[in-house]
Amino acid sequence: MKKLTLAALFLMLLPVLAWAHDYNFISQEAMKAKLDKNEAVNIVDICPIDQFAKGHLPGSVETNAYPVKTEEDRNKLQAILPDLSSSTDGIVIICPAGRGGAKRTYEYYKSQGIDESRLFILENGMNGWPYQTESK
Repeated sequence: MKKLTLAALFLMLLPVLAWAHDYNFISQEAMKAKLDKNEAVNIVDICPIDQFAKGHLPGSVETNAYPVKTEEDRNKLQAILPDLSSSTDGIVIICPAGRGGAKRTYEYYKSQGIDESRLFILENGMNGWPYQTESK
């Protein structure tokens, strides 16, 4: 009976384990340090138009691709893919909260041949950014 229960538990958890993925995250502090040092980095901001207008990181590329659930959203990411592909610099993905939209962007760029070692998600996204930003 115990073996059957463990096997059943494993089968129930299998879809969750298959979905689980480790993403590369960058902390707010580490990102601020990169900006302060003017380190070369591609900043892909997928926040909606109004949020980007209120404040964004210096050097951000505005895509307005959030929530990255439709073909139209992915086309917005595709538009900047040639620039990202021709660079060897890291890519920091900025979304409102650093969760779903950023993860979908990460997965999209990974599927398009961007090396995962270059991809990072800003922890807590723009909602958690405690420093001064640029605005439109």
